[in-house]
Amino acid sequence: MKLTSIRLIANDIQQSVRFYEEILGLAAQWFTPDFAELSTSSITIAIGSTRTMQMFSDSPIIFGNMAPIIIEFLVENVDHEYIRIKNSASKIIQEPTTMPWGNRSLLFCDPDGNMLNFFTPLSSEAIKKFGVEATN
Repeated sequence: MKLTSIRLIANDIQQSVRFYEEILGLAAQWFTPDFAELSTSSITIAIGSTRTMQMFSDSPIIFGNMAPIIIEFLVENVDHEYIRIKNSASKIIQEPTTMPWGNRSLLFCDPDGNMLNFFTPLSSEAIKKFGVEATN
């Protein structure tokens, strides 16, 4: 089994796609006015409008009762990313902070309230786990 994408359902797809294009530095590929994808080297972020959910079910989708999820991105330098995206994020939950498990982490929200974590490994254990060198 291979995880290939995460699909987000957006109340305002245009706003959400612009947000992800800006924070990821990627251009979206639009397949229909209700569906776009942004592909990284490791995963695709698919974004669909609420209308796409009608294809799966006649029942209305209730956003308020969804379980929390955090989409995590390994970045070269969390502090630089914070400066770059702080005006684009809908809400900063946690400014860059070094976590007890060895990552420096920035937690923020997209326009629909989905949480994103940009992180950079700092401790020797975290660097070994992710196979990268910290640049902070």
